[in-house]
Amino acid sequence: MPDNRSTKAFKDSSNPTDGSKNSVSDRGPATAPESSPIAKAHEQIPIESIEAPKNLPAHGVWVYIEQLQGEVAPVSWELMGVGRQLADKLNCPLSGVLLGHDIQPLTELAFQYGADTLYAIDDPMLEPYTNECHSIALVQLCQAHHPEILLIGATTTGRDLSGSVATALRTGLTADCTQLDVDVDNRKLLQTRPAFGGNILATILCRDRWPQMATVRPRVFPEPEKQPHRRGALVWSDLGLDPSRTVMEVVDRILDERTEGYLDEADIIIAGGRGIGSKENFRYVEELAQAIGGMIGASRPAVESGWAPYSHQVGQTGFTVRPKLYIAAGISGAIQHLVGMQNSDVIVAINKDPDAPIFRVATYGIVGDAATILPALTLELGARMHGGPLGNERQL
Repeated sequence: MPDNRSTKAFKDSSNPTDGSKNSVSDRGPATAPESSPIAKAHEQIPIESIEAPKNLPAHGVWVYIEQLQGEVAPVSWELMGVGRQLADKLNCPLSGVLLGHDIQPLTELAFQYGADTLYAIDDPMLEPYTNECHSIALVQLCQAHHPEILLIGATTTGRDLSGSVATALRTGLTADCTQLDVDVDNRKLLQTRPAFGGNILATILCRDRWPQMATVRPRVFPEPEKQPHRRGALVWSDLGLDPSRTVMEVVDRILDERTEGYLDEADIIIAGGRGIGSKENFRYVEELAQAIGGMIGASRPAVESGWAPYSHQVGQTGFTVRPKLYIAAGISGAIQHLVGMQNSDVIVAINKDPDAPIFRVATYGIVGDAATILPALTLELGARMHGGPLGNERQL
């Protein structure tokens, strides 16, 4: 899987006499003199809006396939699944976009996960990722083929790329969508995401610009089943970018080394919220997670109270997760939390308030004090996990 959890070091080649390594933004400055290297780089690819024709034909749904060193980010295949649904409703093709170097081995995968057509550019300047080269490449393809919808994963790379492309094409972009659908009659992408601090869900439309762009966080949609014998049309293009006129070069990639796994990849998550009562009581969450081989999660209030690190926060401002089992202890179920976990296979909610919103999405519910119930679950489920008999079984 591509490592989006890394730090990039860049060399600013706009000053060729300076050989030092500088940590700079790969977006470049907001404005640049016409004689600057940034302006010269973008002179090669005219950046123009895709004007809205009066009678828009079905140009198709596109999915950006993010890859790093030959490994595709799983969110790309997840978007292929929802992209297939949208394309079928619009009666138009689903296409993938693949950028990089030595990417031929990945082309068949795009078709196996649902693409009818794959637009690809293979160029050494596209590996490793830089905003400058990838945004120019993607804008080129959009201007040449006029997609109707463009979906990008809301990873570190996807967030960086999508904003630049939307700005260059002068189109709209809705970030971190939790639902996607289409108005078939008007051919509009219905982009739903939390708004106003997560208190409501808003559906956003881009009425008169194309492509209609949206980013979606990993694990929001399920990954479609792979079809090994499926084939499609492969369209190669050239980048056509002069290396001497680019201003960014990746000089090092520093991987994030950690001993534990990543929350959004866990199969079992035990999450605690403000209803746990205190940092001392939060240890009950940790003990249950350890007993049944899960990872701890936390609501935003729990993280802000210092009970758990941000790397374990679930929700709109944290991770979106899709585990096989999600136990929410002392979490009321505000929208900003629900959007991060509501697609879990099985949800067990523990809360003293029988009317808490978390019960609306729960598979099983326990009304009671989480600080009392969690130790009992740890004792009994821990015994079952290790092959021992259960004590007094509790019905969830």
